[in-house]
Amino acid sequence: MTGKKIATVELGTGGPQVGVQGLGCMGMSFAYGPTDADEARATLERALELGVTLYDTADVYGMGENEKFIAPFLQAHRDEVVVATKFALSIDPADPTKRAIRNDRPYIRECVEASLRRLGVDEIDLYYMHRRDVHVPIEETVGAMAELVAEGKVKHLGLSEVTASELRAAQAVHPIAALQSEWSLFSRDVEESVVPAAAELGVGLVPYSPLGRGFLTGSFVNADKELTSDDFRRQQPRFTGDNASANAALLEPVRKMAQAHDATLGQIALAWVQQQATALGLAVVPIPGTRKRTRVEENAGATRIRLTDQDLAVLEPIASQVAGARYADMTFTSAGRE
Repeated sequence: MTGKKIATVELGTGGPQVGVQGLGCMGMSFAYGPTDADEARATLERALELGVTLYDTADVYGMGENEKFIAPFLQAHRDEVVVATKFALSIDPADPTKRAIRNDRPYIRECVEASLRRLGVDEIDLYYMHRRDVHVPIEETVGAMAELVAEGKVKHLGLSEVTASELRAAQAVHPIAALQSEWSLFSRDVEESVVPAAAELGVGLVPYSPLGRGFLTGSFVNADKELTSDDFRRQQPRFTGDNASANAALLEPVRKMAQAHDATLGQIALAWVQQQATALGLAVVPIPGTRKRTRVEENAGATRIRLTDQDLAVLEPIASQVAGARYADMTFTSAGRE
């Protein structure tokens, strides 16, 4: 794939116009072990050449370091890119398994100002509530976020890992452009009620981890044995022990399909997610994360693969056979509250 750019789509009713595939930037400086910073910067540039215009980060990724990392790129291409960042979630540096969530107005204001400074921009294109604090009414949280829009600090609002009822309550306060949640061949719980609600309300879906945190590419089989000690995938039940072995076996039909399409496993997984836009009637812009130019080229190529009805039928039962939850603690997810 060289010069041809990917197609574009409006992300939610009245939302930003973006490439049909975005880029998750977290791994460039956080969570997935050592990285080559120069290659990661080159990956940002190559993604833009391919038509990828939605760049996703969060204040919690490296405690602000990920926002700082992508800032020079954003500033150099401010009129060409849509930057998405998030508030609400913090991690204890001494124990990454410990998380705290805040959705209150003072905290939101503190977070947006800090993100604006780190990113070096005057306005955040898409600002997400990263996780839901059930002790704060979502109407109050979205009301505080709406104030940021009125003040010109934020253009569009997004939510992450909310239930269908929470999404409806939020939409009643202010238009929500995008809902971000995990969605892949391995993780399909959002399809039960969240996706239909988003389609009805005109909210775009931004699937994170559409490649199952790399597992669907076949790049590793067992996190405990193959990944570095600082890689957070070692904390996730699906990628360790007997679960890992069982789930690796589920990739066999994906592998055969990839051969038939002259594609990679990852491209088949991404093509499946992309085609949910047509199947379920809403904008779908997955944000596969990578820090390599070759991988972003491969991922962008998936937007041109069309799976047949027979292909989709073969892939359909995979999610129901996956061993292990997507997080050790599912209370942070929409599925944990549905």
